[in-house]
Amino acid sequence: MARWFVAGAAGMLGQDLCTVLAQAGHEVTRADLPGLDILDPAQCAEQVGGHDVVVNCAAYTAVDAAESDEARAFAVNAVGAANLARAARAAGASMVQLSTDYVVAGEVREPYPADAPVAPASAYGRTKAAGEWAVRAECPRSWIVRTAWLYGAGGKNFPATMGRLAAERDRLTVVADQVGQPTWTVDLAEGIVRIVDAGAPFGIWHGTSAGECSWFELARAVLDELGLDPERVDPIATQDYPLPAPRPAYSVLSHDMWDAAGLAPLPHWRDALHRASGTVLAGSS
Repeated sequence: MARWFVAGAAGMLGQDLCTVLAQAGHEVTRADLPGLDILDPAQCAEQVGGHDVVVNCAAYTAVDAAESDEARAFAVNAVGAANLARAARAAGASMVQLSTDYVVAGEVREPYPADAPVAPASAYGRTKAAGEWAVRAECPRSWIVRTAWLYGAGGKNFPATMGRLAAERDRLTVVADQVGQPTWTVDLAEGIVRIVDAGAPFGIWHGTSAGECSWFELARAVLDELGLDPERVDPIATQDYPLPAPRPAYSVLSHDMWDAAGLAPLPHWRDALHRASGTVLAGSS
């Protein structure tokens, strides 16, 4: 079995990835602050050595805060990623870099292929796009795995928030004109392991659930899972809920690369939410 190094192991995805890897029999090194600062090249080189696969789950993910703190976001999402990639290449390891649907423009109404031009509209998206470029430049033996609308039991997330608010309020208002792919961290973790274990081609991969929905539709599905009335959720437009960072209106990502590699893509988002509800929505109502 391979020796895996997971940076950002304490995060929502990192926790589930480490669990999935252990269950698959892989040797896993869990790394995160304060033990690992990915902005320190020497630390990266020292800790990555001796591993076969490096996964970077560490990131600056405060999308709105990044609009006024892009330098810090760039340091973590681009420079930190480059440090890990350089260390991975020196160690003879391959690398998995987690990225985001925010790197696409979100202006079309059909799924974005893996080779679509990046055109991020937000500071967060720009820094993650820079991280993609840095990793591919520093460690050609790498998979860039873009994901979206991530949720899991190990961190703050939209489904859990909707469940909590539904227990506190009679009615909820949720944006209905942004469409994407809600993705469960467990499904994504299993998908990452399948990609690496299969020796799938390096390059851009889309690690998102099948299907698509709006935030409004996702909120209604959450209430349905909780046995509550979905009609308690009312749709609003993006302009009615302004935020500092622009969001892609349609950021659905294609899964053609999975079919081409003979791998099963991630399951449908609605099925995933049902399977995740016991842990993600626990205590919401």
